[in-house]
Amino acid sequence: MKINIVYALPQQQYFESVDVPDETSVEQALQISQLLQRFPDLDLSEHKLGIYGKLAKASQALHEGDRIEIYRSLPRKPRDAHAADDKKARIRAKKTRRASEST
Repeated sequence: MKINIVYALPQQQYFESVDVPDETSVEQALQISQLLQRFPDLDLSEHKLGIYGKLAKASQALHEGDRIEIYRSLPRKPRDAHAADDKKARIRAKKTRRASEST
């Protein structure tokens, strides 16, 4: 059966279409693919896996046409990043107001 494997790095995307036997698990498919050879630093125990955007276990059986996705952890949550940026902007604006009021 045909499946796809995707892995995205900040500057590089990996996509591979792989033909695997029926009843292959996610982990077995990743072993069959060229992904682990191409990215030797990739540690599957540190990354979450998914199939079409839904979390999957490494032992989960695949079906024809499934797309395995390897998720990287983000340095911080996007919502937290926006909140921190907003707070910095408010502090800068307050300092600017104070500086303009004192002159």
